Amino acid sequence: MKFVQYYLDCLSHASYLIGDESSGRAVVVDPQRDVAEYLADAEKFGFAIELVIETHFHADFLSGHLELAKATGAKIVYSSVAETEFESMGVADGERYSLGEVTLEFRHTPGHTPESMSIVVYEHASDEVPYGVLTGDALFIGDVGRPDLLASIGFTREELADKLYDSLHTKLMTLPDATRVYPAHGAGSACGKNLSTDLWSTMGEQKTTNYALRAPDKATFMELVTEGQPPAPSYFVYDAILNRKDRELLDENTMPPAMSWDDVSAALADGAVLVDGRSPEEFATGHLRQAINIGLEGRYAEFAGSVLSPDVDIVLFTEPGQELEGRNRLARIGFDRVIGYLDRPFEEMLAHSDDVQMASRLTAQAFDQRAAELADLQIVDVRNPGEVAAGTIPNATAIPVGQLPGRLAELDPSRPTVVYCAGGYRSSVAASLLRSNGFSDVSDILGGYGAWADSHQNA
Repeated sequence: MKFVQYYLDCLSHASYLIGDESSGRAVVVDPQRDVAEYLADAEKFGFAIELVIETHFHADFLSGHLELAKATGAKIVYSSVAETEFESMGVADGERYSLGEVTLEFRHTPGHTPESMSIVVYEHASDEVPYGVLTGDALFIGDVGRPDLLASIGFTREELADKLYDSLHTKLMTLPDATRVYPAHGAGSACGKNLSTDLWSTMGEQKTTNYALRAPDKATFMELVTEGQPPAPSYFVYDAILNRKDRELLDENTMPPAMSWDDVSAALADGAVLVDGRSPEEFATGHLRQAINIGLEGRYAEFAGSVLSPDVDIVLFTEPGQELEGRNRLARIGFDRVIGYLDRPFEEMLAHSDDVQMASRLTAQAFDQRAAELADLQIVDVRNPGEVAAGTIPNATAIPVGQLPGRLAELDPSRPTVVYCAGGYRSSVAASLLRSNGFSDVSDILGGYGAWADSHQNA
């Protein structure tokens, strides 16, 4: 058996290629939308991909099942509970599928979503101990899938938490302790609150260390897994719905169009959004007015999906050579309305210096001085609730960055404003968003809350 795990750091997303070397037959599980890596590895190993298996309708990324099926002729597989607008094959709870010597067993594990399933992998059909289990978002390393993401489209978090408990105890925890656990996400994903940086574990280790699996009863479990979840990025419902629809395919090799200054100006006047993918430090030294800073070096797609709407046109500003990366990373969450990129961006900034501004970034000491001098200073903490609960700057208004577009009315654009996060990435997103919405005096704190807290340790 050839078993390959792929891990996409910017979305904390794990996908898998499983191939039978005796037969040359293979499957891919939970693929990302740009599928070239799976195709290249299948060719390298001499595999024919015959199934594209989805553990559930993902909310945090747009899956590549349609792209991979088109490229290979593979069938798309979901739990028999799932309903799709495209042709797919439903598999029953307990159903097995042979690749030759390698055998897959599908177990329905609802809870994170109603149609969630896990895939038990046997190197040989007669093995008593499976090689591993691909748990999707039902079971993570150190956590379990959050049951509240579908609360807005017909299921309460309590209903799903109840199902999740049963799935874990009757379908997954019954597996031998030596069974390897391979989830669909790792640390950083908003699909849970306590995900480990480890990319795999064993069932025995999870029974011993995973707080949710150690809950003494269902009531305690439900309380534990429904409290303290980070706010879900606003694009999650959009992707959860889009993943069950037929849609346009991504051509990951086609560059977005180059746009002149006049083209970009006209697009922005018509409602397009300019996304600057440089680092917060580079953005601060000079950027075009109205630009929103979402750095490619960070969780670019996730934060784009949190502060932008999928139904608006997007123009990219990137370092030359990064235009296709920017387009493809937005496509990974289904944000396909990238109409182009500003050609020769730095030459255009020099030629139109009146449309360029710098971003104010304050050290912790400079922030303290500003707070002492300005009685009406507006302070905004854009971290998640769990971070805020551990400590915050006095008099700060807490609005997670992903909620900022919908809560602008809670802030006064005429007041001087300082925003901060944990380190400076999210605060640059938030500060640029406020500037693009008419806030005239906005700064963020270099080093974020950590730098401020360190400067006040001995105060």
